[in-house]
Amino acid sequence: MLTDGLPLIDQHCHGVVTEDLDDATVAGWLTEAPALPAHRDPFDSLLGKAVLRWCAPVLDLPPHPGRTAYLRRRAELGWREVTGRLLRAAGVSDWLVDTGFVPDPPLSGPAGSGPGAGHEVVRIEHVAETAVARGAETLDVIAAALRERASGAVALKTIAGYRCGLDLPAAPPPDAEAGAALGRWLRSGQDRLTDPVLLAWLVHEATRLGLPLQVHTGFGDPDLRLRAVDPALLHPFLESTVDSGITVVLLHCWPYHRNAGYLAHVFPHVLVDVGLTVPFTGARFGAVLAEVLELAPFDAVVYSSDGRVLPELHHLAAALWRRHTGRLLDEWIAEDVLSTVDAERLAGAIGSGNAARVYGLRPEDLYPG
Repeated sequence: MLTDGLPLIDQHCHGVVTEDLDDATVAGWLTEAPALPAHRDPFDSLLGKAVLRWCAPVLDLPPHPGRTAYLRRRAELGWREVTGRLLRAAGVSDWLVDTGFVPDPPLSGPAGSGPGAGHEVVRIEHVAETAVARGAETLDVIAAALRERASGAVALKTIAGYRCGLDLPAAPPPDAEAGAALGRWLRSGQDRLTDPVLLAWLVHEATRLGLPLQVHTGFGDPDLRLRAVDPALLHPFLESTVDSGITVVLLHCWPYHRNAGYLAHVFPHVLVDVGLTVPFTGARFGAVLAEVLELAPFDAVVYSSDGRVLPELHHLAAALWRRHTGRLLDEWIAEDVLSTVDAERLAGAIGSGNAARVYGLRPEDLYPG
């Protein structure tokens, strides 16, 4: 396939665990559900079956070994060996890591456990919450904290979709309104930022820093409301930032990936990825990618895994992306949709070139047009 051996830039992921996990915890990270009924096994899903198909051989097992055999082998090798093998097999040259995701147990960036360079993506809500926890009481202090964190990062990220939805205003709230919202938050004593006015102010503040802004859209855990994270809701915000000089990257997107492809089509500063979608849809990922590419320009689509905690997710996304992207391109070549040269350029662009250009990871433009 055209995608075999193609180096990837994982433009959005999280860290990997640095200790051994029991079987129930491993299985629990294969679902977005916070709790499962006793009869439900996360391995009985397209994601779980994909793990047993594509991760098992990396651990010296045959494909489809079954849940018990896989988890036994995983425990025999230990977390360090499992993590190293799976991350090496992913074939990723650069990991862009959202450092604002801090679960228990603690995580390490993939570059600390395998090959590839690590780059920080700063979660803006985490910056604001940390600043307030350290005594910040004004918008200026929060803005200064955001500037300081951004200075060492390649991108910023917002999870406003989780906190208030994606119906962000085209213009930032006036400072008086944002300041009043900050006062309400401080008086509430809550650690978590959920005020829509203050979140809108924070997102617009992030756009002033010149870095790409990643935006969580589409499915995730039940903390979000799915109808409130349709990227189409961002239309006024995107329209207002089209001349700002920043790039807005729509993350994950399913089941609104066609909407995201449309936004990338009509707004030149919008990119789309389907990161979290790749491992969760498993054998159906090729269909999702084809629907994104119905409208999205080829230079506006990027690869990511959204891998977190389990190195299986980082590896699986890469394996599935190569397999299903390669199959889709082979089909298009056979149907004379595009030439072999065009297919090679498209694979390279989505796999690494577009991200390299947008995040400044290499000087050359790997999708020359």
